[in-house]
Amino acid sequence: MTRTPSLWSAQAHIPSIVGNQIVVTHAEGSYLTTATGQRLFDGTAGLWHTNIGHSREEMAQVAYDQMRKLETYHVFGRYVNDRAVELAEKLVEIGPIADSKVILNSGGSDSIDVACKLARRYWTLTGKPEKRVIISREHAYHGLHAYGTSVAGLDFNRDGFGVDSLVPDTVRVPKHDIAALQAEIERIGAKNIAAYIAEPVMGTGGVHPPQDGYFEEVARLCKAHDILFIADEVITGFGRTGSMFATTRYGLEPDIVTFAKGVTSGYAALGGIYVAPRLWAPFFERGSDSPIYRHGTTYSGHATASAIALKNIEILEREELVEAAGSLESTLETLLADLNSHELVTETRVGGFLGGVSLAESVSAEAVTNAVLDLGFITRPLNGNTIQISPPFIATPQELTDLVGAIRTVLDRN
Repeated sequence: MTRTPSLWSAQAHIPSIVGNQIVVTHAEGSYLTTATGQRLFDGTAGLWHTNIGHSREEMAQVAYDQMRKLETYHVFGRYVNDRAVELAEKLVEIGPIADSKVILNSGGSDSIDVACKLARRYWTLTGKPEKRVIISREHAYHGLHAYGTSVAGLDFNRDGFGVDSLVPDTVRVPKHDIAALQAEIERIGAKNIAAYIAEPVMGTGGVHPPQDGYFEEVARLCKAHDILFIADEVITGFGRTGSMFATTRYGLEPDIVTFAKGVTSGYAALGGIYVAPRLWAPFFERGSDSPIYRHGTTYSGHATASAIALKNIEILEREELVEAAGSLESTLETLLADLNSHELVTETRVGGFLGGVSLAESVSAEAVTNAVLDLGFITRPLNGNTIQISPPFIATPQELTDLVGAIRTVLDRN
């Protein structure tokens, strides 16, 4: 009998992976090396996060230098550490919301929790505690903490917990359907709705960029009905769409923006939210009557993670990698437009430097990604029988050409 591993892998059917796991031991640039010596092009940038590429020495150096000085100290109450303060100032400088405040935490799922809690806390504070409902989109992914699981539009992440929603008062609407959103607002009653949350480019749900006019109508409805808008930029933040934030590229005006992943390019666990003045003002400007927003985790504003984030942002700016992502988007769009003619491809989509290749029912995206892996390229199956393509920003046009060529090779065999 095969011994089962001690590590309980994430999002895994354990019996299927026992004896079939890919152990990554090294990485450099856009490539990984496994325990068997196989060299793989990282066509997904890990989980959408390795924007600057793997194993940069200067990132290791900044972590080493920071740990020798101060590994971390918490940011609860009167205490802060200098790197968290410096990072917050930098984030606001480059951020998508004017005059914002930043709450730091340990990752994307944390960010969703703190954002949804703040939305409800704000309405209670302003005398409208009945505004509790969070509206999200079908096929959306917002992490896997309690709030993220509850607002998820991928039902398989919501099933099996004994209730439809771990946190009550959450509903979902079709991803591009303004009429459905308006109907749901009318059904629930705007007086009961705290916030609407959406990814500017839907990621795990199959790589769906915004349709023309959709978010303009979302903004109109949110403004008309006094509903907060939370933009989930955990995937798109820090350059993935060719702009530092997709919120800026698509002209969105959210009240809260969540971020993680690309803020450190995965070199440390860090995330957070941007908070617009409307929401932060009551907590800052009422003097002794100002309430407390009860948020915070042990590693909120972790000093070493903050130092790493600052270096990551420096690299993005110094090497003009956000602009590089924009250029690679054009290359990817051309390559996928050509692949779109394949008889086993039903649709290709590009939203920034993110691509999705949806396949016919006769072929499995999981089987294709496994076969592409044998050719030396990591891709990933997503919702809707879709293949994910989202390499690091340092990828070359030739590497993209080779990756898409590998997908075509596998499809030609079917």
